[in-house]
Amino acid sequence: MKVQLTSRFKKAAKKLPTSLKKELEKAIDVVCKNPDIGEMKKGDLSGVRVHKFKMQKQLTLLAYLYDKERKEVTITFVAFGSHENFYSNIKKYVNHSF
Repeated sequence: MKVQLTSRFKKAAKKLPTSLKKELEKAIDVVCKNPDIGEMKKGDLSGVRVHKFKMQKQLTLLAYLYDKERKEVTITFVAFGSHENFYSNIKKYVNHSF
């Protein structure tokens, strides 16, 4: 399995305090062990999955692309954050980048 992080994801993760980075890494591990865990989105966000988890008692969304059709399974983590404006921001990024 191949795991990729977008530049946007890397920049946001780099700004997190160490304790929150560990919580994010746990969520990434959960997704890597079971990529189908995230809810598949429809419409403009088709192909994007979102896994919800708690980061310091706050609901956090983790968006990723899961491509199991290729020879090598690939998970690309796109973004994470709170629910506010999350989907509209993801929509802009996904439509321009992929």
